[in-house]
Amino acid sequence: MQGKIIKGIAGFYYVHVVESGLYECKAKGIFRKEKMKPLVGDIVEIDILDEIEKKGNIIEIIERKNELIRPAVANIDQALVVFAVTKPKPHFNLLDRFLIMMESKDIPVVLCFNKKDIATEPEIQELKEIYEKCGYQMIFTSALEEENTEELKSLLRGKTTAIAGPSGVGKSSLINIFQPDANMETGCISEKIERGKHTTRHSELIWIEDNTYIMDTPGFSSLYTNEFEKEELKYYFTEFEKYEGQCRFLGCDHVHEPGCAVKQALEEGKIHPVRYTNYLEMYNELKEKRRY
Repeated sequence: MQGKIIKGIAGFYYVHVVESGLYECKAKGIFRKEKMKPLVGDIVEIDILDEIEKKGNIIEIIERKNELIRPAVANIDQALVVFAVTKPKPHFNLLDRFLIMMESKDIPVVLCFNKKDIATEPEIQELKEIYEKCGYQMIFTSALEEENTEELKSLLRGKTTAIAGPSGVGKSSLINIFQPDANMETGCISEKIERGKHTTRHSELIWIEDNTYIMDTPGFSSLYTNEFEKEELKYYFTEFEKYEGQCRFLGCDHVHEPGCAVKQALEEGKIHPVRYTNYLEMYNELKEKRRY
């Protein structure tokens, strides 16, 4: 019998089988031996141990379309990355790390800036200036006033979407709008540090409607982009793409080489300095990465 893992807690995996319901399963020892751990989002083959109690064993993990390490999830159609326009202000370096991680996995991104109701026009304009050039689909919402939430819901339809972003930006409030039965605990922001308390403890798939799932992921506050080499990083900054092959030197890394088309575009205001600064920081981090 085949189903989809919608939750994993303390070694138990909850597998949703269409028309049969939810089974509590353990993973067979063979996965430990092969160092393969079932992930939320996995399509799995299960052996039924007890139909009445809905218990079973996971005997096979069907080949994954994709896989993320943090959050640890599989088979994602797209990512919805949620930051607040303000309170807390977006941490651009963290946001870019998330975008780079998705680019490296070839996962499309919808960029959502919440708390539009308390934002000023210049704050909204700044975000547009930075990210419109990158080609990401952007949407400004207010979970509090339910502004643009229907438009956002239509972008999720028919897909499995990982929703992620730091704590305190309104992810849980948005999920509660999409699926009121999710009854998600909404966290309070500590006034002092303007950072939300972590309200999601584990990754979980939430059913919204037919073929539409949201995967809520624990709020993250740091993200390390070091699964690839520094030479690859430039390919994941989407706005650099149009300048590829225009630099004086073949294989230019857009860092200190003369005649660089990307640095020229930066000077002309075609690439935003926030993005380029984050590129340099990540590039240097990858350069310093210890080789094992």
